Parts: sequence; structure tokens; C-alpha cells
Amino acid sequence: MSLHVEVHGSGTIPLVMIHGWAMHGGVFAPLVEALQEHCTMYLVDLPGHGYSRDSTLPLQPDICARAIADATPPATWLGWSLGGLVALSAAVNLPDHVRGLAMLCATPRFTSAADWPHGRDPALVQQLATDLETDYHATIERFLALEVMGSPDPRGELRRLRAEVFSRGEPNMRVLQEGIRILDETDLRASLPTLKAGNSWWTAGRLDRLVHPDAMQWSADTSHGEFHVVAHAGHAPFLSHADAVAQTLLPWLEANP
Repeated sequence: MSLHVEVHGSGTIPLVMIHGWAMHGGVFAPLVEALQEHCTMYLVDLPGHGYSRDSTLPLQPDICARAIADATPPATWLGWSLGGLVALSAAVNLPDHVRGLAMLCATPRFTSAADWPHGRDPALVQQLATDLETDYHATIERFLALEVMGSPDPRGELRRLRAEVFSRGEPNMRVLQEGIRILDETDLRASLPTLKAGNSWWTAGRLDRLVHPDAMQWSADTSHGEFHVVAHAGHAPFLSHADAVAQTLLPWLEANP
């Protein structure tokens, strides 16, 4: 089964948008509204998520990247959280299709290591994997709570994420497990120097408790990309600060046609 892709906006800039773990393309609605006059946006539901729930494709970033490329025109790709690993994989492996890379609260490696102090404790990811087997809904709820930590309005943001997460049906257990494994094992840091200088945009939430801004600063420096911080945002700045994200994203998009 092919992936579900929705098209929004009427602008001249093509932009593919890829969501994070357990979510779907509809979560980007505030940012879509902010960009709709400037961009034509292709909102993807990853395999097992949203309206792509019945897709049998693996969630592996390179496989998802090729499936998305088959369903969309050449464009800049924006990835949030787990979706950033898909977008980065596409930028590295499909450079003729991916015109630019926009990483929103996303890094090439999620978990920490001896040479990567910016990542999350691997024990957190392993605990999520264990909890998923015993209490599906509570595990998703816990992850949503982690996503809103640091937000200026955590209760309001959590309500919005709760409303979105199951609005297109429940994500498939198979891809939830795959997603946790990908967050635990994927390391694309070595690919960053291969990106064209100036062709990537990295934006962090200053108060993000899942993806540290220092990780994104390092990634931007290593790829010779553009780095921004949304001062009062957490892990989902497209919800709480969509206009602020658009104000830094649009000039970069227009400068990199």
C-alpha cells in the first residue's frame, strides 16, 4: 500500500513535511496555515501512522525516504523529531530529489553515547520499548508528556497532541516498536559533512527536553547549515510558535529555491 500524502497550500515553494513517532501529518496544521500562501506542502503519514496505518512498508528511514520520493515532486524536506531521520536519509541518498533539508527539533542521533553527550539516556528509550509491550496507550501518553516538557503552555500543548494522536486512528503497534528501535540505534552523524553547505536549516526549541539545542547546533555547524532557536518553545514549536518557525524558515526557503 502506498503512503497517504495530503497537499496543502498554493505557494511556489514545494515542501515535504514528515511527522514524528506515533503522530501523523495533520499535526503540522498550525505551521501549514502559516506557510500556505508561500508553499505547496506535501504532508506525509508515515507507514503504520494515520491514514497510512495499513501500509506494510518498514519504518526504516531510507525505505520511507524512497517511498515518499516516489509520491512527491522534488522539494525541500522538513522532518520533525523521528521524521528528521527520514528527511536526513533522503537528503543524503536522494540529493537530486531533496532540494534542501529542514530539521525541526531533530538530530542525526537521538540517544547519548561516549562521543555524543547531547542525546537522551538510552535507558529512556529502552523503558519505552518495555512499556509499549505492557501498556500501549500509557506509553504513548508518557511520550507525549515528554514532548511538551519545557513548553510555556504544557497543558494546552498536551491537549492538542492528545487530540491529534488518535484522530486518524491508532498507530500500528509494529511501527511503534520499529520507531523506538530506530531512535535507539540510528546514527547518521557521519553523513552531515556530505550535505551541501547552506542547504540545511536546523531549528531547536530552547526548552526542548527530548532533543537538546546543543545537538542541533553541532549538527548545523557540522553540515555548514543555518541554525535557529525558538526561545520559549519545547519539542513541538510548530504548535506553540508556528509564526516564529515560519519567520526563520521562509527566508531560508526563498534563498534556496
